[in-house]
Amino acid sequence: MRILLAEDEKDMADVLIAIMKHQGFDVDWAENGAVAVDLASRTNYDCMVFDIMMPVKDGITALKEVRAAGDVTPVIMLTAKSEVDDRITGLDAGADDYLTKPFAIGELLARIRSLTRRGKDFTPSTLSAGSTSLDTEEQELSAHNSIRLSGKETKLMKLLMLHNGKTLSTSYIFQKIWSGEEGVDESVVWIYISYLREKLSAINSDLAITGEEGKDFKLTLREEP
Repeated sequence: MRILLAEDEKDMADVLIAIMKHQGFDVDWAENGAVAVDLASRTNYDCMVFDIMMPVKDGITALKEVRAAGDVTPVIMLTAKSEVDDRITGLDAGADDYLTKPFAIGELLARIRSLTRRGKDFTPSTLSAGSTSLDTEEQELSAHNSIRLSGKETKLMKLLMLHNGKTLSTSYIFQKIWSGEEGVDESVVWIYISYLREKLSAINSDLAITGEEGKDFKLTLREEP
């Protein structure tokens, strides 16, 4: 599990990182909100923890920018303040949970586990990127026209759209969609990427999936000829 921790208090960050790593998490540290936004735009996280009071760019501003980019990764806000207004502001900005300092480290870990167990079950049933939309309930991909997808195609397209513009490795995709299934290996990822490419072309989508077999893939806007 990969966590993004945005906390400008170095001593606090060092403690949290040490404990999270001891729990088996991979942790990236951002010393301010601007760094957090940059890391979130380039890296796939299972959960993000943002302190509200940070230099350069505060946690609320950083969270708003992350959400505006279409990132629905669960976010926990940390604040030294206890006023209700701060909690409301954070939740309205797109936070999934919050903790007021000082807090028990065990509670933070429990909330991270709770949010990541939910995964992205609460994402909208319709996702959009460019002029292309995906209805995950109807399993329908639409642009200039529409086409139906299989269950696995829908899951793969959803994963790509949730991480639009980010690089996803073959291993990451395989673990997210086929983990635990017997009789399949990572070569199945390339097969389904090829299926989706054909279907994106069939609906005249403005999206393209870049990448080569066995390597990294990324959903991007198609380059004009």
